[in-house]
Amino acid sequence: MVGDDGDAPRSRVPQRRLDALQAQVTDARGSRDRLNGLLEAVMSVGQELDLPQVLRGIVEAAVVLVDAEYGALGVVGDEERLAAFIPVGIGDQLRARIGALPAGHGLLGELIRHPRPLRLADLSEHAASSGFPEHHPPMRSFVGVPIRIRDEVFGNLYLTEKRGGTAFDAEDEGVLATLAVAAGVAIDNARLYEEVRLRERWLAANSDFTSALLSGSSEIKVLEGMMDRARSIISAEMCVFYQVEPSGELHGSLALGEGAEAHRGVVLPGSEGILADLVTARDGLITFTEVAADARVAVQSDVWTGFGPAVAVTVGTRDMLRGVLMLARRTGRPSFAAAEVAPLPGFAGQAALALELADRRRDTEEVSLLADRDRIARDLHDLAIQRLFATGMTLQSAQRFVEHPEASERLGRSIDDLDETIKIIRSTIFGLRDHEAQPGHPARLRVRAVRAVGEAAAVLGFAPALRMEGLIDTDVPSPVAEDVVAVLVEALSNVARHARAARADVTIAVADGTVVVTVSDDGVGVSAGGSRSGLRNLTERAEVRGGRLSVVPRPDGGGTRLEWRVPLGPPE
Repeated sequence: MVGDDGDAPRSRVPQRRLDALQAQVTDARGSRDRLNGLLEAVMSVGQELDLPQVLRGIVEAAVVLVDAEYGALGVVGDEERLAAFIPVGIGDQLRARIGALPAGHGLLGELIRHPRPLRLADLSEHAASSGFPEHHPPMRSFVGVPIRIRDEVFGNLYLTEKRGGTAFDAEDEGVLATLAVAAGVAIDNARLYEEVRLRERWLAANSDFTSALLSGSSEIKVLEGMMDRARSIISAEMCVFYQVEPSGELHGSLALGEGAEAHRGVVLPGSEGILADLVTARDGLITFTEVAADARVAVQSDVWTGFGPAVAVTVGTRDMLRGVLMLARRTGRPSFAAAEVAPLPGFAGQAALALELADRRRDTEEVSLLADRDRIARDLHDLAIQRLFATGMTLQSAQRFVEHPEASERLGRSIDDLDETIKIIRSTIFGLRDHEAQPGHPARLRVRAVRAVGEAAAVLGFAPALRMEGLIDTDVPSPVAEDVVAVLVEALSNVARHARAARADVTIAVADGTVVVTVSDDGVGVSAGGSRSGLRNLTERAEVRGGRLSVVPRPDGGGTRLEWRVPLGPPE
């Protein structure tokens, strides 16, 4: 018994050694399991190429590896602020109650300012800690590591609340540091893949629009298609094309997306606004963080309410600037990355090509039209007028042989009608041949009216129909002709700004000593509380010349009919 009792202490020694060995084996197994988990995490994040999925996968792997309750990945943007924040462990409902995601202040900003691992047993005790917003879950333990891509800090991994109430240890920090290295490689691959896909989409868009241009599509349709494609490629909610006016101002002529109507017809200064910066910027491209608050668009900042990040690019060259293309995202969305907007100058060059080809096509059509006019005028002069004149002379010579008074009177009226017909044809011939104004004299009214309607097409987005009747160039005095052109410009401008129309018809008619300008559209009509300043100007122009202006709904329903009617004095 004594011997047995004496052997008891010696039997406990091997047992303690066995327990220690068992603990070492357990630790080894734990380390092996963690190593296997780390390898699996590295392989899983490296297999994905979609960047948002890669980022979320990194956070989810990190939470599992260090047994944390909450995790997040913050992407570092401009001015040491977070451009994106991907949380894990907080549900959508709780996230909505918490409110806006972090911007990079407090403890999160500490890792942005000092990109090195940080481990805390109680994060509230750190000097940079600024507390939590309302409804935020309590968090104590914390570990954070930076994610680097080559020499660039892409973002940071943040882990909090290690399960079991313990603090994160050095091994947790080491595991996260290893995962961050693999994450940097995966993110770099995903970004390169996205850039390649983005470049392919831009190239495909350029190819499609080149085909559209060569097929003879109208420049308005081509531009609208290009704008819609650009908006889709870089995920923007708004796209506006501003046309450069001869005065240097920018005039919003085309707009697509959310709130597009507010941008059509908007005028921005050229010398002190966006255009001044664009012509001196590299590649003719500038970006905005908050477009609505930017001084360069402050003159019309109200139309940008609700929009944040934006990018603007010139369309054309410095010597031949055609316009400015702007794309914008809603407030709260990430800014445009350099890789996203880098192809924009080349894309804008395609837009400039569309406008240039449209000009050349119009010039060719105009030359053909002028040649046809010359031929028609020549035929009218050489054939129609000569035959009418000969018929009139024959009737005049035959009139003296007619003895019946009534027949003689009718014959005289017919001769007068022939004379009037000859005058009308001669006026038409003169209008057909009067392509350009003589030096020192204004262009004829027909030519100016055609130009005014053509220029309005760029703002309206479609070409209005134009019809001219009577001796417009000969019977309308020069001062009244000036008013007619002004009425056309103002009326079509009103249609562009307010009507939201898809069609407009313009008529200029001269008859019975009166000139009548009619502009009708199929738009929404004139609102009772709308601005009347433009109509007041037209009314005053009519009343000064003893005429009147009427603006009424179209008889067939839908749209507005404007009629400006004034009597004619003696032609000057």
